Amino acid sequence: MQERILKVLEFNKVKEQLLEHVSSTLGKRKAENLMPSVNVEEVLQWQEETDEAVKVLRIKGNVPLGGIYDIRPHVKRSVIGGTLSPQELIQVASTIHASRQIKRFIEEFVEERDELPSLISYVDRIIVLADLESSIKNAIDDNGEVLDSASDTLRSLRNQLRTKEARVRERLESMIRSSNAQKMLSDAIITIRNDRFVIPVKQEYKGHYGGIIHDQSSSGQTLFIEPQSIVQLNNELQEIRVKEIQEVERILIELTSKVAEEYEELEVIVEVLAEIDFMFAKARYSKRIKASKPEVNNEGRIALFKARHPLINEDIVVANDITLGKDYSTIVITGPNTGGKTVTLKTVGLCTLMAQAGLQIPALDGSEIAVFGAVYADIGDEQSIEQSLSTFSSHMVNIVDILNKVNFDSLVLFDELGAGTDPQEGAALAISILDEVYKRGARVIATTHYPELKAYGYNREGVINASVEFNIDTLSPTYKLLIGVPGRSNAFEISKRLGLQDDVINTARSYISADSNQVENMIASLEESKRLAEAEREEANELLKGAEKLHKDLQKQMVEFYEQKDALHEKAAEKAEAIVEQAKADAEKIIRDLRQMRIEKAAEIKEHELIEAKKRLDEAAPKIKKSKKPITRKEERVLKPGDEVKVLSFDQKGHLIEKTSDNEWHVQIGILKMKVSEKDLEFIKSPKPVETRPMATVKGKDFHVNLELDLRGERYENALLRVEKYIDDALLAAYPRVSIIHGKGTGALRQGVQEYLRNHRSVKKIRFGEAGEGGSGVTIVEFK
Repeated sequence: MQERILKVLEFNKVKEQLLEHVSSTLGKRKAENLMPSVNVEEVLQWQEETDEAVKVLRIKGNVPLGGIYDIRPHVKRSVIGGTLSPQELIQVASTIHASRQIKRFIEEFVEERDELPSLISYVDRIIVLADLESSIKNAIDDNGEVLDSASDTLRSLRNQLRTKEARVRERLESMIRSSNAQKMLSDAIITIRNDRFVIPVKQEYKGHYGGIIHDQSSSGQTLFIEPQSIVQLNNELQEIRVKEIQEVERILIELTSKVAEEYEELEVIVEVLAEIDFMFAKARYSKRIKASKPEVNNEGRIALFKARHPLINEDIVVANDITLGKDYSTIVITGPNTGGKTVTLKTVGLCTLMAQAGLQIPALDGSEIAVFGAVYADIGDEQSIEQSLSTFSSHMVNIVDILNKVNFDSLVLFDELGAGTDPQEGAALAISILDEVYKRGARVIATTHYPELKAYGYNREGVINASVEFNIDTLSPTYKLLIGVPGRSNAFEISKRLGLQDDVINTARSYISADSNQVENMIASLEESKRLAEAEREEANELLKGAEKLHKDLQKQMVEFYEQKDALHEKAAEKAEAIVEQAKADAEKIIRDLRQMRIEKAAEIKEHELIEAKKRLDEAAPKIKKSKKPITRKEERVLKPGDEVKVLSFDQKGHLIEKTSDNEWHVQIGILKMKVSEKDLEFIKSPKPVETRPMATVKGKDFHVNLELDLRGERYENALLRVEKYIDDALLAAYPRVSIIHGKGTGALRQGVQEYLRNHRSVKKIRFGEAGEGGSGVTIVEFK
């Protein structure tokens, strides 16, 4: 990709935003060097990696990526014989620790979720260097200080140092507390000069203490003297300090040699951590711009749904649907300069570059992006004073360069094609340029304000018109892209809204040909039809999504029902088998006893002994506990619409709506409608004749109630409000059981939620989720 194109489409600004989400200098370097790829396989791999990181962040919320350093210079210096400083060694240990943390985090995550092939392949390359990490941390603290415990010799030397220093201080303390000290000393303190303990003596008393003068005050009135009586002690201190320094140096050399021994593994660790940090930086950026993973193809197809420009504030940006490369390969966006056309061009171009760089795009799921060999753009006013080029000339220089390189594997973006010169000549040039690029097989989006190009979209196969919607009432563009509708002039309407006299406007209209007026009216009609169709389609999509979600939840409930049913059957069978086995064992014992009696008494068995044995056999037979619930016969009666009934297979109450066949009825259970066999219905009561109660309906986007409520990341007060509303919605939907996900965390949110549920009059019982349901991070609620 040309550097100029990346700058024009503002890809570098996207990289600047991405840099805000890296965790280390390793990830920062990867982000700074990010470039789009033209290799489809590479793009697919990058997209998979980003998507895996997004999944982890969505479920876990965060990833342990702290404490990572670029230790490659340290490792290299250790190999060539240099000695690493304590701070450098701590950075090595910290990076090893970070690699161990992320390896364990990903491996534990995969045990609970579907596999993450890319992340697993990375962490599998990490060699856990726990021994090296332990060796460094046992010798050096987090502040880079070598610990006494680094070696027995160092501990002994530092103990000697502390003992000698105490003796020196004790001697000097006795000097400064003497009766003469107040007049001979400038201050009663002990200080250090040149690593030796000294006291501040007035100039006139310098001969009193003898010893060595190490320094004097700026005025010269005070001398810092090492008294003769402690010179020897200070000398001994210095000797121990020299030995301490030598021992510390020996320890650092030893640790550095251990780092050098593991240089290959350390380089792999750095490489892997750089990749993982970069993956999660892309994932965090994706979350920030609310992006999704696009489908990738190499067939030139682009399909963006609700695509947004990532650099425009999400509160003001307008999302658009843009498709190209399937039914048509060229889009011509016509209409006056109202703003929005250039943004559309940049949105398509920037989304393409982002996808080819492995970034997710700010559009809805299901969007599709093609991998192009090159992206060309002629956007903006590039008038060059230095080169004495007009706007038209500057644009034409770019266009000539594009035409020299463009082919079937290119995406071309023209902004205001043909502008800056005579309108007729400019329009003719624009048509000719578009024809040439179309012949080459490239994908093209061009903007223009020339009315002649409206007809171009209708007269060329593979070309479609588009425009940016303009609101006459507010006199401003809506920035909504209308594909299939050419732009129209709004000059007369705007002038009228601004107060221009009607007779002036009518005179102006008379100068416009009848054909032009008809075309403008046709375009206005098309715009209105397009708006209505879009609104109806969005409403239909919302209804379809709700129905699909409801269908999935019903399927899930049915699966749970049959699984529970099978489990109960299996449990009953196991219990029955155990009872039978026990009965067999008892019977065998009785038979053995009878045989023994016959042998011992030579067939002289008394009648009462046989009766007793028979009684024991009867007691050994398995007893079946029958239900205490009395069996009532279903009253034979004719069912009619409105009757309240019980659906036996679901153990749920409902109302009959209508009879669909001789043996089936439509039944309303809560918000669900289903077809049920008459044999599966039990009459409860008929509706009151006086009062007809309409069936409750729920409308709007909250029509569907999920089977689970996710509270992770919520504040305590907001979470309890959401729980209260959710329980009401679930009860209205007649759900028997729901799940509330609150996570583990500190436990405050979990405790508050469970306290509320225990006091709710409609809650039968609550419990933590099983191992497969989320464990103590989830509360399962069963209703009465």
